[in-house]
Amino acid sequence: MTSIRHVLRHPTLRMIALALLLLGAQNASLYPYQSVIAIERIGLSKTEFSWLLTCASAVAVVSSVLFGVLGDQYGRRRLLALVAALCSTLGVGLMLAFPGKLSLIAFHGVLLPVASSLYGQIFALARLASREEADRDGILGTIRSNLSLAFLAMLIFWTFAFGFGLSEMAVYVSGGAASLGLLVVILVAWPKDGATSWEDERSGLRLHQALVQIARPHVALRVMLIGFIASAGNLYMVLTSLIFDASPLRDASDVALYIGLVAGWEVPAMLILPRFARLLSRPGLAAIGAAIYALHLVMMPIWVDTPFLWLGTLLAGVGGAAIITTPIPYYQDLMAGRPGTAAAMLAVQKLVSDVTTALVFAQGTGLGGFEAAALLGVTVSLGGAAGLWLVDRKAWLMRPAHV
Repeated sequence: MTSIRHVLRHPTLRMIALALLLLGAQNASLYPYQSVIAIERIGLSKTEFSWLLTCASAVAVVSSVLFGVLGDQYGRRRLLALVAALCSTLGVGLMLAFPGKLSLIAFHGVLLPVASSLYGQIFALARLASREEADRDGILGTIRSNLSLAFLAMLIFWTFAFGFGLSEMAVYVSGGAASLGLLVVILVAWPKDGATSWEDERSGLRLHQALVQIARPHVALRVMLIGFIASAGNLYMVLTSLIFDASPLRDASDVALYIGLVAGWEVPAMLILPRFARLLSRPGLAAIGAAIYALHLVMMPIWVDTPFLWLGTLLAGVGGAAIITTPIPYYQDLMAGRPGTAAAMLAVQKLVSDVTTALVFAQGTGLGGFEAAALLGVTVSLGGAAGLWLVDRKAWLMRPAHV
């Protein structure tokens, strides 16, 4: 594919692709098992862990927005990326050397959320490096698929490793190795600030001016709507293990296999979708992705005891790929000239999705169990897609996604 050739030929895009592989390996090692480590191994109560997650979400949003704004303001993107990568490396080292409540809170509550800002910074650099390329959306989709690929590989690895009796605390070894590798890649290959082949224009805005622009209805409304769309993916991660656990025919290995297959389908979908994206606007592509994903979410509790369950992995992979990749170039065009701030909107969107998922899960399960939660989540997600179409209706099926 053309986008793959562009990535392989471009040294900065190659570095970004490698960085996303390592970031995916780090996240796949640390995030899925933080709850069991915090509660079962370290001894946090469920209430304490809830507060830890709340703190982590706040720190992640603040640091992502702050780093994005500062990157656009001063152009010190390499330095900011090094700071973010160093936070995760130091945090893993802290957990390996001094496992306990204080280390856990410091790492999962502060250092790892700060390190998560690297995701947005990587895509800000990708936007700048691919500015002159015609197939920008295809390039962004190609490099983003590396994150899903790494997640799939690590999930398979840990499924077998735990089966051989390895402790959950061992995830800090693989997470630390990936984090250290990421730090080295950034140190060695991230383009030096002010010495790039492309122009990185300064925003010229003070911090408070940049924050005011982010809070404007023109931007905030769209971030909220895309957050509603993406909340279906969060709800899927919450419901899958619960629905499988309630089934007499499914167990934990089925959960790992299902989630792994979904991640596996996301990879080719992210590579193929940009070709179809040229026929649709981004709101159109997001709406189609939301509709496909909605079908998977609604049918999962119905299909759980049937062979049709595995068809859901294809629906989730294709729909999820559209939902995941569409916001990246959408925000970049929405906030043209400020790639760092635009990429930071992904963190704000995640906060909206997290809060929406919590409310949907609580309300849905209270009304009628997992099926009701799935239906309510689908309603919110499709409502977000409809809202995005309304605010961007002039672009609907008129403006190609790559323009």
